[in-house]
Amino acid sequence: MGILNELRDNPGARLKSKRLGRGIGSGKGKTSGKGVKGQKAREGVALNGFEGGQMPIYRRLPKRGFNNLFRKEYAPVNLGTLDKAIAAGKIDAGQPITEATLIAAGLASDRRDGVRLLGEGSISRAITITVSGASATAKAAVEQAGGSVTTTVAPKPEATAEA
Repeated sequence: MGILNELRDNPGARLKSKRLGRGIGSGKGKTSGKGVKGQKAREGVALNGFEGGQMPIYRRLPKRGFNNLFRKEYAPVNLGTLDKAIAAGKIDAGQPITEATLIAAGLASDRRDGVRLLGEGSISRAITITVSGASATAKAAVEQAGGSVTTTVAPKPEATAEA
């Protein structure tokens, strides 16, 4: 046991900062590594994106795309993941499975607009599940295993070709 007045940091644990502007012998004397005079040798300069008066690239290139404020983002849950969670005992397959059940079991994120069931993997038991949406393959796989899928969000109507 060391005595309190002998406590030291491990050697090399703290790097000494390079002292600037302390003579030419230090290697960082005179201009402190800032080159010569001018705007960039001064304090508080941030010239990101400035191209010396030339039209900057972000203004030369055309604008493209947009972000839809009303887009719904669903948390994906695959059939294989769901089957593993049931086998591990995180979810009771005998009870109806809801989005709240999936979130509680850690299969889906609560910060999304709902849960969408996807068909990757396989399900080996009959389940009753209610989710926001489900892919056609996932629905078919659950029904083939003897279960049922209920979706709370109506699927989008198919786009008809207008002449």
